Amino acid sequence: MHILIGSDHAGLELKHYLKDHLKAAGILVTDKGTHVKDSVDYPDFAHAVAAGVLAEEGALGIVICGSGNGVNISANRHRGIRSALAWTPEIAALARQHNNANVLALPARFITHEEAVSIVDAFLGTTFEGGRHQRRVEKIELKD
Repeated sequence: MHILIGSDHAGLELKHYLKDHLKAAGILVTDKGTHVKDSVDYPDFAHAVAAGVLAEEGALGIVICGSGNGVNISANRHRGIRSALAWTPEIAALARQHNNANVLALPARFITHEEAVSIVDAFLGTTFEGGRHQRRVEKIELKD
């Protein structure tokens, strides 16, 4: 499993905590930034994660900012990305089961590090159910 992870300044501490957790579990992690505590623009890192997920079949992404909304919206601008904002493990699991989400967006200012670990573990430990959900996922992507 390969996880691409990125955050803005508000998510930097949580990003490092999650990287350590994932690496301890034997998961390959690529950090797409930020690497500084200074104020940065969240779309830069969400776009980098989304592009990486699209470039590698089977890769998943995690994006983090203060509310999770900015990185979620930015990641979802990429055709083929289904980013889901989750603040509970149940929401993260449903995003994978029903929506085949390939990016998880986290709100660093609204969850603890321990809650984030539970959310990430639920996201990564759940697979897409397919079936009736496949038809719905296919309707997410607009046809030009």
